[in-house]
Amino acid sequence: MEIKKVGVLGAGIMGAGIAQVSVQAGYSVVLIDVVPEIANKARKTLNKAWAKALEKGKVSAENVADYNARLICGTDINEFRDVDIVIEAIVENIDFKKKVHKQLGELCKAETILATNTSALSITEIAAATNRSDKVLGMHFFNPVPVMKLVEVIPGVVTTDDTAQTVIQLAEKMGKEPVLAKESPGFIVNRILVPYMNEAANVFYEGIASAEEIDKAMKLGAGMPMGPLALADMVGIDIVLAVCEFFYKEFADSKYRPSLAFRQKVRAGHLGKKTGKGFYNYM
Repeated sequence: MEIKKVGVLGAGIMGAGIAQVSVQAGYSVVLIDVVPEIANKARKTLNKAWAKALEKGKVSAENVADYNARLICGTDINEFRDVDIVIEAIVENIDFKKKVHKQLGELCKAETILATNTSALSITEIAAATNRSDKVLGMHFFNPVPVMKLVEVIPGVVTTDDTAQTVIQLAEKMGKEPVLAKESPGFIVNRILVPYMNEAANVFYEGIASAEEIDKAMKLGAGMPMGPLALADMVGIDIVLAVCEFFYKEFADSKYRPSLAFRQKVRAGHLGKKTGKGFYNYM
């Protein structure tokens, strides 16, 4: 199957980034968010990014005009009726994702692939809520999407090889480096990375060191480009907590028990960069 038109559901940071790389790869793109303010903000964010690229000579004015001509940004999910793939990038909640994918399965044409940008949840469970389990899979991008090269491609139990290969080719055309992973909580990157951030949060909660000292130690002592708590702030502490809770539930292993530091931050509304405060203050 050849992908010509891409739908992206959810116009937050991830969805806007996915729409950006899709448009720049030459696809017609429909970016939808049910919240008008978020959809409008995404359009402005993309135009700002392209204006900056134009200023630096990375793209031409003709390129920017072409990008805008191939991008539809709005709130009407019915715009997905003729797309070849929908990449869902909504909140990391299994019930919401199942509901949305069921709706997409009923709305989209029979051959449309449904991809979820989940960072950890069960592809098979999401697929089972649709009328096309063989055409549902994970397509996990990393933040910031225009910069990060990796895309994890995760088939569900009944996803066909053709579906997986089509999405791998799509990711490559977007300029990404796809890796194929079997379905398992967290897939590859988050299975390794989230417990690392969780343990750093435990060290912080126990008062062993400050956020600054923990991050400094991991950067200078382990060669990490970014400290684990700064990374949690960038990802979103609420998202990291949700993944920790999912791991703990799925594996029933105490090593995945979420740090109380994450719980306290979320209860306080300190979710990281997106709220202006997390382990660090961005105000």
